[in-house]
Amino acid sequence: MKEDSRHLAVFVYGLSGSGSGRRTLTLAHAFATRGHKVDLVVACSQGPLYQELSPLVRLVAFDHRWRYLPWAAMNKSRWALASVAALASYLRHEQPDVVLSAANHVNDAALWARYLARSRTRLVVRVSNQLSPSAVYTRGANKLFRLQLAGRFYAWADAIIAVSDGVADDVARVTSLPRESITTIYNPVVTPELQEKMRAPLNHPWFAPGNPSVLLAVGRLVAQKDFQTLLKAFARVRAVRKARLIILGEGKERPELEALARELGVASDVALPGFIPNPFPYMMRASVFVLSSAWEGLPGVLIEAMACGCPVVSTDCPSGPAEILDGGAYGPLVPVADDAALAKAILSVLETPPDPERLRAQAALFSVDRATDQYLQVLLELSGLPKY
Repeated sequence: MKEDSRHLAVFVYGLSGSGSGRRTLTLAHAFATRGHKVDLVVACSQGPLYQELSPLVRLVAFDHRWRYLPWAAMNKSRWALASVAALASYLRHEQPDVVLSAANHVNDAALWARYLARSRTRLVVRVSNQLSPSAVYTRGANKLFRLQLAGRFYAWADAIIAVSDGVADDVARVTSLPRESITTIYNPVVTPELQEKMRAPLNHPWFAPGNPSVLLAVGRLVAQKDFQTLLKAFARVRAVRKARLIILGEGKERPELEALARELGVASDVALPGFIPNPFPYMMRASVFVLSSAWEGLPGVLIEAMACGCPVVSTDCPSGPAEILDGGAYGPLVPVADDAALAKAILSVLETPPDPERLRAQAALFSVDRATDQYLQVLLELSGLPKY
């Protein structure tokens, strides 16, 4: 290691293909490339991102410690809670200079583990999504409990990083912490690898010359992404002109979405191929990328589509899209759950597409180098080094 390098640990649920997992892996690689010793600490080592782990980063996985647990019943939050004791042990024995807890679903576990370990390691929590909207979708007393946990535990952090100003504002409201104590750092979305992957070949008949326009969405098939509204909007578009819709992603709402497509009479023009490791060739070729979410933190797929030069339409959900699109200057923003407004915006962009180079220039604001500089400034200041 370099003389001024530090031992940094990055803690996240695992190596799934989720947006938070991908951004976390990007940051870990970037820190290691800058000469720091980096541990990627995960609750679960299974997932497609395992193959993308850099040899410069040491993987510390806890899942082998609880083989007796029912894996099928373990979601991200449960894996994180099961990791508290193992993470506390890691902190006592490895003593990294700083830990970056990289997503909402692991932050409480990281804060509790450091408390149990009585560790002097500095801890930074990264808030990757809205706290309050996701709590709204939690059932029963768990909703209030989660908000109370956030208000109590987040005050234990040495620093809080939010992925957008909207998320930072939300954290301040939920936790009653001073807004000025929360730093906004946009995600490291645009990478050299993205530039390479978008040029990969794509053998899909819907993109053949002369075929109808293809609308694209990417995300887990869950309530947050509100693909029901997208399907209803697509049905309105199809009533006006020929078009097709591809939704890349997997999730528990697949049966409902397939049934809705049949009910709307558009099933033959809708494809749900599941999780695709490299969605960028689709973005390069799509006529419009649509984000229909009810809430977000900073939707990386919207930035990735722009980096590919793909026109975009988005809901004006909390939070991120308005910041990414500069209030609608780079793509229409429509109210959440309004399929008529969403369809109108899609038709408008199909009729008059924006300049792809202008979209790429805006996406460049979310580069990995810029984010890495800002993250290391926070992490290294906490470790006692001069400003990065």
